[in-house]
Amino acid sequence: MIPHDDRGLLLGDGLFETMLALDGDLPFIAAHLDRMAAGCEVLNLPFDRAQAERIVREAAPAAGRFAVRLTLTAGSGGRGLDRPAAPVPVLFAKAAPSVPPTTPATLIIATTRRNEGSPASRLKSLSHLDNVLARAEAAAAGADEAVMLNNRGEVACAAAANLFWIREGRLFTPRLDCGVLAGVTRARLLARHDVEEVVAGVEALETADAIFLTNSLIGVREVSKLGGKEFAPHLLVGELRST
Repeated sequence: MIPHDDRGLLLGDGLFETMLALDGDLPFIAAHLDRMAAGCEVLNLPFDRAQAERIVREAAPAAGRFAVRLTLTAGSGGRGLDRPAAPVPVLFAKAAPSVPPTTPATLIIATTRRNEGSPASRLKSLSHLDNVLARAEAAAAGADEAVMLNNRGEVACAAAANLFWIREGRLFTPRLDCGVLAGVTRARLLARHDVEEVVAGVEALETADAIFLTNSLIGVREVSKLGGKEFAPHLLVGELRST
């Protein structure tokens, strides 16, 4: 049980990773642990990678498709913002069944903004309230996901996914300094394909030939609608889904 003075509970002081488990195998665990380790460096928190890997593997069921969430909090810290001199993080993992989407996603543009000036925008932090609010906007509008713009009005990401688009056969995605989390699936696509990391406004999406979302659980998910604009299936998205 999480103590009542846990800093993750009270202040969102911590990180999490959600990774795919397939019949007990965790194909991308190394990349997720790399990202958590890098986030701990930014937050100045100790990270026991071996312990984290053991906890995740123990949580992953032997059969089936699951999302395994690894959570790291800064531990107990008493009252106030200041951490103890030597924080003792809390690590735990939990698995939940994960069914991959079988239909394209529908999107809206959220009014909730992504704060590109905050280090938290580039971390998988426990302070995820803006994403929660953006996703609630999507649900209220009957959409699957919400596109989040940053404070400069530039395209950043979806509430729970990275964002890509295609125009004239070229692949684009927002730059990390737009307030983008360095997604694990995003990184794989950038390593395998010619993707241009850009700064762009909403018009880039509105004039795109196709849009798709990525994260570790959905892989590559095509978008069929953004606001009032509909998108036909695109051959390149199908090819990317199979790589």
